[in-house]
Amino acid sequence: MSESADLGVVGNQPTDDGGSESAGRATRFVGVLKRMPWLTKFCFTWLILLVSAATFADVIPGLHDPDYQGFIFGDGKTNDGPSASHWLGTDNVSRDILARLIYGARVSLIFAFSGVAVGVTVGCILGSISGFLRGFVDTSIMAFVDVMLSFPALVGLLFVTTLLEARGLFVLCAVTAIFIWPRFTRVGRATAITVSGQDFVSAAKAIGTSRRRILLREILPNVFPAVLAFGLVSMAILIILESTLSFLGLGVEIPTASWGGMIAQSRQDLLINVWPAIWPSVTLLMTVYSFNNLVDWLRAQTAVRSAAV
Repeated sequence: MSESADLGVVGNQPTDDGGSESAGRATRFVGVLKRMPWLTKFCFTWLILLVSAATFADVIPGLHDPDYQGFIFGDGKTNDGPSASHWLGTDNVSRDILARLIYGARVSLIFAFSGVAVGVTVGCILGSISGFLRGFVDTSIMAFVDVMLSFPALVGLLFVTTLLEARGLFVLCAVTAIFIWPRFTRVGRATAITVSGQDFVSAAKAIGTSRRRILLREILPNVFPAVLAFGLVSMAILIILESTLSFLGLGVEIPTASWGGMIAQSRQDLLINVWPAIWPSVTLLMTVYSFNNLVDWLRAQTAVRSAAV
């Protein structure tokens, strides 16, 4: 009787596994933030604010329409300085600079995230298969990768946009995804070759584990961190690429907001008002530096942890 009662008490005890797990994750996250140098904390905060503003730009209270040209209707001034209604001023056609910065961040981040997502996914899968199976499979995959790397991506972009007569964000992301995955595949293959020679992979082969299971359980999980680290480095490069394309008139079409497009459009009025060129330039500089600083810190932490092991 007492045993059943004890079992009943134990069975009725409330479990808080979900809460404790969430609390543990929050504690680890806070610990990571505390270990960051102050400059890395600033960069991390900047990226969080930038991503949040770009994501929720449509619902930010008081944010102007980035394409609205008030001077046409007589309720706006061109090249106006900062004011209560326009915190960063207006450009040469009286559009709100702050609104265009935020919506331009959305374009740059979508372009970069989509390219990295495709590159990491394809690079992990093909790189792992190529580096683990080797032989004919490796030769075939890497031959195709070499062909893709030998083709100039800018020429491909110009060809596709000319053929489709469109330079929308979707087209730019699709073309970039086509030409970016080979670089990720090379990183994945190099990591897979290294992982394939480790003792735990040899032990799995010795006990008769199938190659498919080894690939899914041992190779892919160990290749993913290296490819992801390369993807984080590529984020800053892709943001610069999108801004460069827009600056040259090869990016998203006007009047879609883009940091490179804002810099290009402000050149004709630099002697009148330099701020429409400075704000997107500073935003681009801070974003690229923040990504690089955060990636360098994460790489250093990973290296220290590996050395400790």
